[in-house]
Amino acid sequence: MIRILIADDHAIVRHGLKQILEESHDMKVVAEHTNGTDALRWIRANDCDVVLLDISMPGKSGIEVLKQLH
Repeated sequence: MIRILIADDHAIVRHGLKQILEESHDMKVVAEHTNGTDALRWIRANDCDVVLLDISMPGKSGIEVLKQLH
């Protein structure tokens, strides 16, 4: 099972991505966040295989989160 975190400040985008991804039975969205700060906090405390980041979010952008994860 591929575990995915989605971080995007637009609820409709998160919902749409989740719906598309979970149509595949080997993928599961394990967390959704509206900003980079919360996403980074979750990633540090939990485990996932893929992180989908919006480039422009309140707080930390997707680019900032990616740099800190790297």
